[in-house]
Amino acid sequence: MSNDSQLPRPSLLMPNGRPLIIAVIGGGNPPPHAIALAEEVGCELAHRGAMVVCGGLQGVMEAVCRGAKSAGGTTIGILPGNEPLTANDYIDIPIMTGMGYARNVIVVKTGRAAIAIDGAYGTLSEIGHALGDGIPVVGLETWQLPDRGDLPLHIIHAGSPRDAVEKAITVARERDELEEALLR
Repeated sequence: MSNDSQLPRPSLLMPNGRPLIIAVIGGGNPPPHAIALAEEVGCELAHRGAMVVCGGLQGVMEAVCRGAKSAGGTTIGILPGNEPLTANDYIDIPIMTGMGYARNVIVVKTGRAAIAIDGAYGTLSEIGHALGDGIPVVGLETWQLPDRGDLPLHIIHAGSPRDAVEKAITVARERDELEEALLR
């Protein structure tokens, strides 16, 4: 684990000057193909200067952090328990919640957008919390939800890790611009 003085300065900033944080959500026991996708997503996010937030454990979470760290990125893990040692080896900033699965809300609300990769029911709950709170979700080989015209958001499907990252950064910036305009 790194200390704050060793953390690289993200180059992708929100309008308020803070680093852009993208949530990456996915299962703890995914198939090997999803692990490879997640690692590439982490690398792409770090190359673009975005920070990664995730659930901090294994599977997609560990793979996205490994990818981010391989490209010099910064990672945040929102952990379900009270022990920082449960974080995967690629987490820079472990945040203990003692909340179990209830931490899923914190994971998605920390990001300006979320990228969902594969996933089980915990991922589905994170997708639901994000969409319900107006947080854009980009899906990469994840849950398929029916399109509903009465709901304002839906999963934005991506065809590759690079596509997922580009779409997530774009919708995060659009969200920031809209919220900034509403505050004026």
